[in-house]
Amino acid sequence: MAVVTDKIKSVVDFLVKGFEPRETIFDEMAQEIDEDYPVQDNLALDPAYSYQPTVDKTSELKVVNHPNFKGYEVKVMEPRSFEDAATIVQHLRNRKTIVLNLHLLDKEQSQRTIDFVCGAAHALDGKPQKVGDLVFVFTPSNVTLSVDVTANQNKFNDSLWRAPLQQ
Repeated sequence: MAVVTDKIKSVVDFLVKGFEPRETIFDEMAQEIDEDYPVQDNLALDPAYSYQPTVDKTSELKVVNHPNFKGYEVKVMEPRSFEDAATIVQHLRNRKTIVLNLHLLDKEQSQRTIDFVCGAAHALDGKPQKVGDLVFVFTPSNVTLSVDVTANQNKFNDSLWRAPLQQ
């Protein structure tokens, strides 16, 4: 009988060895993987980066002029007759800022010149601005002109834009 029980026991042991608990199977696989791929201990605690201050890149940048950009040009003009108004309008069409000084013209020609250039500036989306007695600035649409209006408001009450023509 002992022989039979030994035989049964050996068969049971043989069958049980094939059905090990899952934890032991996975533990053995994990040990094999760890042996194949060595890993440092506490790797997650070691920083994987080092701080290096960045160099200011703007110091290396160079400003280069655009070859097609001619810049903004300001023309100071003192017309001697109404016929010079066409030249003034041509400069305004070429997107140049015009400073117009009318002190060489009489009052009637000054008024005609201002009316003509103001109409052309309006048609070209330009902006007229009075900056002094008989001095005007005409800017094209791509230029913004800022003037303190309150300081000049009382100063030019008798100017061309405020007073009617005397005949």
